[in-house]
Amino acid sequence: MRTTSFFVALALSFVATTLNASDWSDGSDYQHYYQSLPTPVAQVTPFTVPALSVSITDFGAKGDGATLCTEAIQRAIDDVSSKGGGHVNIPEGVWLTAPIELRSNIDLHLDKNAILLLTPDKSLHLSAPGKSSRCKPGIGANKCKNISITGGGVINGNGQYWRPVKRSKMSDVEWKEYKRMGGSVTDDGQLWYPWDMANGSPNIADTREKQENMRQDLVRLTNCENILVEGVTIENSPRFHLHPCNSRNIIIDGVTVRSEWNVQNGDGIDLSDCSQCLVVNSTVSVGDDGICMKSSAERANAVNNGTSDILIDNCTVNHAHGGFVVGSNTVTAIRNIVVRHCRFIDTDTGLRFKSGIGNGGRTENIHISHIVMANIKSEAIIFQCDYANMQAGSNAEAVKKEQEAKIKAGERIPEFQDIHIDNVTCTGCQTGIRANGITGTNAIHNIDINNSTITYHGKATDIDATTASLKQNNVRLVSSKNAK
Repeated sequence: MRTTSFFVALALSFVATTLNASDWSDGSDYQHYYQSLPTPVAQVTPFTVPALSVSITDFGAKGDGATLCTEAIQRAIDDVSSKGGGHVNIPEGVWLTAPIELRSNIDLHLDKNAILLLTPDKSLHLSAPGKSSRCKPGIGANKCKNISITGGGVINGNGQYWRPVKRSKMSDVEWKEYKRMGGSVTDDGQLWYPWDMANGSPNIADTREKQENMRQDLVRLTNCENILVEGVTIENSPRFHLHPCNSRNIIIDGVTVRSEWNVQNGDGIDLSDCSQCLVVNSTVSVGDDGICMKSSAERANAVNNGTSDILIDNCTVNHAHGGFVVGSNTVTAIRNIVVRHCRFIDTDTGLRFKSGIGNGGRTENIHISHIVMANIKSEAIIFQCDYANMQAGSNAEAVKKEQEAKIKAGERIPEFQDIHIDNVTCTGCQTGIRANGITGTNAIHNIDINNSTITYHGKATDIDATTASLKQNNVRLVSSKNAK
């Protein structure tokens, strides 16, 4: 099955590349992506940084993989910033670093043979030593303008030193490799924590569970305007990989995001309360959601409240919990989104809309079209309103009772509505379409699915008509037993 799906993925990627090569040839001009959209979406605006260019080696950095380069890299960034901005170049080599912070008008450029590697020493990631509730992101920025991360190099988060792993998701060989790193296994033998590691890196919390909650994103850009991430590979994050938050005018072009399929909370590209965003020509293969839209509670002085004006085009997602995902946080509305010409292969679900009481909000004007899927583990399209974020080792019964209490209180009820899905082809899934709302609410309505063919091997649909209203027009749900 995996061999077959590999060749399917290769074929789909080849077709997309050959058919659309002319469409994606001019990376400096993004206007052509906005042609023939089903709904108006605010376009991104390209920007530039000053021409000044320095190398981190000019500030004493050594790319030997053993010398900690944090101070040298940060001094290079700060020096260029003090001169009005420019390009900070990371040349060929392995550059070991603790978290670094970008400034306005800075381009962090990684040469093709450069690896920026986060140190496994957790104590060097603390935002306030001895007082942190969460660590710094590997690459961070806050309230910056005109920032970019470009080039053909790799940013690696050394995530295996941060994430718990489940025995059920590990082969015997993988499980032994994790135990060789040291760590701590729960009494039932089902969960490994990176606690008391053999490399001598100190623990940074009182318990392994508290330490697990402190892990941070690899790239997190907050309250920023004008962001470009282009060409780089972002991999093996402690938590989410590429996570712009409360930011505006974002271009993500030709980026590779990847981790092992079985890592905890390893989202690929998350846009949280962001607007005016373009995600194109990128490939994601991770252990949690692939390309995900989120919206949290309204915040004072935020660049955005809510997620809006997003265009996602010509992207591939392999091995993720969902290809394109909305949620679980949808609190301050998610609206004006177009997703088209994308491929989802070997993902758990294809189009995934998930939220729950307490994290719910309204969706509006979402258009998804020309999506091809192969070898989907569960649902091709799913709407879920009882989702709860379960940390590793969480008590499922306690979480369930908490959700029930929120339902009774009527807290932030999800409303998935005004979603339009067209021209989806899926070959191989367990269930074609699943939708389950919340009794007594209008959580799922005004959804239409058109001109699509889904081949399933379990159930055609699992739709609770009493809590979810979906319209289907020219949708073929074909049992794999009858497919020819």
